[in-house]
Order: sequence, then structure tokens, then C-alpha cells
Amino acid sequence: MATPEFILKLREKIGHEALWLPAVRGVVFDDAGRVLLGRRADNGQWGLISGILEPGEEPAPGLLREILEETGVVAVAERLVSVDAGSPTRYPNGDVCHFLTLVFRCCFVSGEARVNDDESLDVGWFRPGEFPELMTGHLEMIRRASEPAAGVHYRH
Repeated sequence: MATPEFILKLREKIGHEALWLPAVRGVVFDDAGRVLLGRRADNGQWGLISGILEPGEEPAPGLLREILEETGVVAVAERLVSVDAGSPTRYPNGDVCHFLTLVFRCCFVSGEARVNDDESLDVGWFRPGEFPELMTGHLEMIRRASEPAAGVHYRH
């Protein structure tokens, strides 16, 4: 998985120190109620489609860009589901990142779900109850996105 150029430039200056990054994640539903999932190339785990925003990029359009780039699926963002500043992530090379993740409920518009770049090993639509083992917290995000007219979830 390619590290964005702006992060590589920051890493030249700060080394492996903790880096605060804005991230987005999509719970994409199709008309049959299935959820779009990807199996990540970096850790082999299944999860929701996620990505890092580019400097100055708006969150919803940035997420829709990530979904299209990674899966070939065109979607629309319907609503914000949650805002989460989870635990730090330490990568094998020693880099540490803190992600502020905005999760959106999205609706499928068009496209054929497929591996569309080097960030995924597999991509597919899954019905609730048939999900593969998911990354920590992703099932909870799907549950929250499934609730009609639910408010935004903030951790306390």
C-alpha cells in the first residue's frame, strides 16, 4: 500500500513520532442491504473501506474517492455515523499514527465491486450474518450505520 507523498515528507522531518491524521471510513449499503467490505493488503484483515484524507480535502468527497479508487464502486454519502479518535497505531517500520476517523453511511450508485488498486486483496458485498471476521470496531460501525435516523456517535 502506497504511503501518500505528504506523509512521506512529514516523516522526513519527524521520523517515527506520532502523527495525527484525518481518516474516513464508509459503510456502503447496496439496494439488497449488503455491505461493501475489503480485505486489506497490509494486514490481511476484512473491514470497511477506509482512507486518509489529502491536505485540504473535504471528508465526504474524500471518502467517495477512496471507495472508487479501492473498489471501483461509485457511492454517495448519506450521513455521518461516528467520530472516533482511537488508540495509536504502530506500524512494523516504527511509525506511529493517531487517526481521527469520520465514519459515513453511504449508498451504492453504480460500478462492479472489484480489487481496483494495491490496497486490497479482495473486495465484496456481504449480507449481515455472513460477514467474514472483521477488524476491531467495524461490526459496531455497521450496526450504527444500520440504525435509521440515528444521531452521530461520539466516544465519551
